[in-house]
Amino acid sequence: MMKQTIQGLGTALITPFTPEGKLDIPALHRLLDKQLEAKVDFLVVLGTTGEAATLTPREQKVVRETIVEHIAGRIPLVLGVGGNCTQEVVERLGLLGNELKQHYAAILSVCPYYNKPGQEGLFRHFAAIAEASPVPVILYNVPGRTGVNMLPETVLRLAAKYPHRIIGVKEASGNQQQIEQIIRGARGSMFVVLSGDDGLTVPLMQAGAHGLISVLSNALPEAAMRLVHAPNQQEQDALNPLIALLFKEGNPTGIKALLAQQGTCSDKVRLPLVEGTNELHHSLQQQLSAYESSNIR
Repeated sequence: MMKQTIQGLGTALITPFTPEGKLDIPALHRLLDKQLEAKVDFLVVLGTTGEAATLTPREQKVVRETIVEHIAGRIPLVLGVGGNCTQEVVERLGLLGNELKQHYAAILSVCPYYNKPGQEGLFRHFAAIAEASPVPVILYNVPGRTGVNMLPETVLRLAAKYPHRIIGVKEASGNQQQIEQIIRGARGSMFVVLSGDDGLTVPLMQAGAHGLISVLSNALPEAAMRLVHAPNQQEQDALNPLIALLFKEGNPTGIKALLAQQGTCSDKVRLPLVEGTNELHHSLQQQLSAYESSNIR
C-alpha cells in the first residue's frame, strides 16, 4: 500500500438537502466550488457532519459519485467508513475496494460507538480495518459521540504496528493535553495528528499538529485555512464565539444554519436532528458580523 500524507485543512463536508429533505445536488456543487476556490487541502466525504448515518445506501452512492465527478482529482478525498460492528466495516471495505483505490486517498474510521469497547477492543477493531482497507486509514477519536475515549497509548500502538496503513488520527476529544501527548509520541514518524475541534486549531498547530478536519470551513474556508496555515491566536479568539454557536444545537444543525444565511443551501437536517431555532440563526448572524468587522483577518 502506497502511503499518502493527508495534512493541512480538510473540510468535513455537509450533505445539503432541499427543504423537502431530498439530496440537493446543485447546492452540493456550490459547496464544492467554495472549497476549491479557497484551495482547501482535502475533503472528508460522508463523515459525521455529512449525516452519513441518516442517508440510505443509494443516497450515499449518489453523494460519493457527485463529489468524485465534480472534484475530478483536483484535491484529495477522504471517505468516512466506520461503524460499531467490526465485521460489517470490513465487509463494506471489500465492497468499496475498487472505488476507494481509484478515488480516495484514505478512509476516516470512527471509534465504535454504543458497544463501549476497552482499549484492547479498540486496538483489534482498527487492526482488522487496517488489514482490510485498500487505502490508508485515519483513526477518528470523538468520545463525546461514541462514549469511548481511545487513549494515546492505543493510538501510538496502532501507528507503530501499521506504519504504512494507519497514517494519522483525527482527535476530537477536546482534551488538549491528550492530543499533545500523541503529537509528542508520534514525533519523528510520518504519523499525522489532525485536530477535530475548530476551537483548538491554533494551540494544537502551535503544539505540532499537522492540520484540522473542520466543520467551520464549510462556510468560512478562507478563515479556517488561515487558522491552519498562518496560526494566529487573535483570529482564533475572534472566531471562537461563532464556532461555539455552530455546535450549540448540534452538528450539522449549526453549520447548515450558517450556510443557509450565506445562500449556499437550506438549513434542512434529518431526524433525529432538527433545524436551528430562530434564536440560533439570530446569534449566528450577530457573531458572523462581529467577526467580519473585527479587522483580525
